[in-house]
Amino acid sequence: MNILISNDDGIAANGIRVLTEELSKKHNVYVIAPDRERSAAGHSLTLHTPLRVEELGSGKNGAKRTWVTTGTPGDCVKIGVSAILSPDEQPDFVISGINHGPNLGADILYSGTVSCAMEGAMLGIPSIAVSLATMKAEYDDFKFAGSFVSSLLDRLKGFQFPKKSILNVNIPKLEPSDIAGVAITELGNKMFTTNYEKRIDPRGQVYYWLAGQLITEPMNASTDLAAIQNNKISITPVTYEMTRTDTIEDLDKILCAKGSCDWY
Repeated sequence: MNILISNDDGIAANGIRVLTEELSKKHNVYVIAPDRERSAAGHSLTLHTPLRVEELGSGKNGAKRTWVTTGTPGDCVKIGVSAILSPDEQPDFVISGINHGPNLGADILYSGTVSCAMEGAMLGIPSIAVSLATMKAEYDDFKFAGSFVSSLLDRLKGFQFPKKSILNVNIPKLEPSDIAGVAITELGNKMFTTNYEKRIDPRGQVYYWLAGQLITEPMNASTDLAAIQNNKISITPVTYEMTRTDTIEDLDKILCAKGSCDWY
């Protein structure tokens, strides 16, 4: 298969290097990634400045071709599919990651990793976001996660990805023998409490530092947060279809009663 890999940690991040090396063993891999870390960039695109793209040497980490951009994770996938990759290079899958840190619960709304995969889904391509659920990791720590993604792609043969949807995968940083299996989950709540520390810099100016505490969930919950707490790999199907269809009828009755919607 042709696979397009991107991330939000930047082209030099260990996670994307390991993922590229692992998937290149079986697939044609193309890499388009930001030139620097763009964590928490969300689903942003570059609109008001030129988007620069540079192709690096071929065969980098086993990839067929590799590009680096000045853009966001979403830019990478969008420009890759729409302008850079040839018809023969168009991806069968978009894989985002492996992110250095978890992407769980409602916090995925801020995630450049998840948004990168969402851009693939918006373009009609089966897409997966992959994260290693730890903030402390070296190159070798990503190897099991890379191997798992390769096995997951084999398992997904024949699976029909729902439109407007991705799989969000979070893998605990443990020895493979200590991982308690795979859990198909729903999104939990927030990963962290929202606390800002008020501080004073050496010049006497006030600044704030986001310093939330990790939130735990009941161990028997069916969420991604609980799965990671239980040492399981979490796989969550996520959609960007945000319309609350179950609310449309009720809202219509309130705002357009008896067919009258010209009350403004």
